[in-house]
Amino acid sequence: MVDLKAAVQSTSDATIFRMLNSVSYHSSYSHRGRYYALKKVVDFDELGLWSFKSVFFSKAGTLVATAEAFVEASIAGYYTDELEAVLHVNVKDVLPSLARKGRIAREKISGRYLYCTNKAALKKRQIAARTKQLSDADVHRSRVGTHVVPEEVKAAIILFFAMLDEKQRQIFAGLESMKWGYGGDTKIAELLQIDVKTVARGRQQLLNEKFELQRTRKPGGGRKRVEKKRRTSSAKSKNS
Repeated sequence: MVDLKAAVQSTSDATIFRMLNSVSYHSSYSHRGRYYALKKVVDFDELGLWSFKSVFFSKAGTLVATAEAFVEASIAGYYTDELEAVLHVNVKDVLPSLARKGRIAREKISGRYLYCTNKAALKKRQIAARTKQLSDADVHRSRVGTHVVPEEVKAAIILFFAMLDEKQRQIFAGLESMKWGYGGDTKIAELLQIDVKTVARGRQQLLNEKFELQRTRKPGGGRKRVEKKRRTSSAKSKNS
């Protein structure tokens, strides 16, 4: 919106929307709908999503409508962190709001709220599918993908995690969660004994490519440039 106002030299939202209404366009579901794209430019994927840089668009429209559509179409419902990984935005307020309004349902499965459709028959199938997933996960609890994770590797992960600063720990935890895939936030939080929200924040920052690790060396630190060393050596020779 800011860019459009600058382009047409106007400060009025109404003016911009009048211009947009003369063409076919989509509003982003990310960034609170502040970005716009011409329909002829947008190329939705099989999930009905499209992105430009860090701005995301959906066939369903708004974030609320998109979250509802994904939950309705899901095979096994969605936990909050799972839908965030798909949509690349925070939905921790959107899903409870939809549930309170009766537009979707939620059930506590394995100690966490699972969001699913409010259509009875489909909801039953979603919960059954999720229960089976959890049962299969219990059988393969020590696996990442199809690879067994030895206790030595787990110990190495914990040791390496302890060597990082606070910001690096958050990013590292998010990365490890992404390797796990389904339920990764909870698994890594349990392994590293940290808050699951910390893992989720690190994963989200990686997905959005918005993070800046602290410097481990102060500006100007490290080995001096060769030219500077040579000048210093020459000065010492003249003084002697």
